[in-house]
Amino acid sequence: MAATELQALLRFLSQDAKVPLTTAMSKIKELQQHEANLTTPEKLATVKAKDIMSIFPDEKVAKAIVAAAKRVTKKRAAGENAAPSPKKRKRDALVPDEPIGPEDLEAAVALPVSSATEEELAAITIFSNRAPLFLAFTVTLLKHTMPEQPLTSRLSLAQAFISTSSRSRAVSLGIQTLDRKEVEAEELLAQGQPKVNIMGKEISILKRWGYEWERESVTAPTSEQDTAQNKTHELETEDGVADAQDVPNFEEQPALWALDLESLRKSNRSDITLANVRAGNNSSLPIYTPQSARAYLLKSFDSPADDKAPKSGASAKAAVKERNLGHLLRALAMLYDSWASTLDGVELDKRTWSWYVKVRPDVEQGVAGWGGKNEIRLADILALRRQP
Repeated sequence: MAATELQALLRFLSQDAKVPLTTAMSKIKELQQHEANLTTPEKLATVKAKDIMSIFPDEKVAKAIVAAAKRVTKKRAAGENAAPSPKKRKRDALVPDEPIGPEDLEAAVALPVSSATEEELAAITIFSNRAPLFLAFTVTLLKHTMPEQPLTSRLSLAQAFISTSSRSRAVSLGIQTLDRKEVEAEELLAQGQPKVNIMGKEISILKRWGYEWERESVTAPTSEQDTAQNKTHELETEDGVADAQDVPNFEEQPALWALDLESLRKSNRSDITLANVRAGNNSSLPIYTPQSARAYLLKSFDSPADDKAPKSGASAKAAVKERNLGHLLRALAMLYDSWASTLDGVELDKRTWSWYVKVRPDVEQGVAGWGGKNEIRLADILALRRQP
């Protein structure tokens, strides 16, 4: 999507449809990915409100957008789309003609929020497979172990951890094969790259120097926690017990991207060389994008099938999944918050795997269970909280 088209769509949503700019920013990718490619008022004018409720779950907002799209389209057809007045141009300055800023980028990957009470959460059961659940655990964990990292970084790092863990599991089950040359190529590319340790796995990173965003209000680690961050420890992972690793002092880190070594190896592009990597020429290096991690989370948490319930359309199903993700993240936040005053980041990192194992969906063992889905009870997550 060209920059001018993006700016035009943002202007329409924020000015004509009265959608808050941060909300509009967060919905751009979903509008692009809609089967009708809803990136202009003309295209939005051809759909019904229910068709975009998977993107804008609030029915009033969805109706307002469609109505605004029809109104703008009608004016344009009547030749009323004249050059903007100075006053209009001043208003348009709210959407700058330059790359998206950090605060808008963070808003664009915002995750759904639930206001459900503890009792309401305890009654909720969702339906999913194991990988997205572990991704949700990891994103929540990183908010406590890397509180200085923005959401874009936490999503990128969490996706890298889940992807590398899943690949290791696939190789161990014989679902995927890697020859020695592929392994050596990735090891070579990783040499000299800075790394962070997440639950016993080393994740190669790129440092996003100069990236400034509106930081969240997070309780700063205590001095004891800072000391513990530098201790070595052994962590259990899905592939067994990892070797003891030094946990880096995350307080000193700028914002980070997780480097996608597999994509880098497979690219075979002449402009991506080991020399470039080591020289810090990172503009063309593939990363695990926060958008892909967010999209994966949003589509992964359904509700258990109910044969008596009437069948719903795609937009309604998407809205259910988004709500379920919000409920899951709230339950996980309550779990981690309950332990945050007692356990430092190292201990939270260490316990996450055992917590996940206790609540992950039951599936068949081995290859037969790969990608299998089952129920996840939020009451089981809440039961893991520290008792007063």
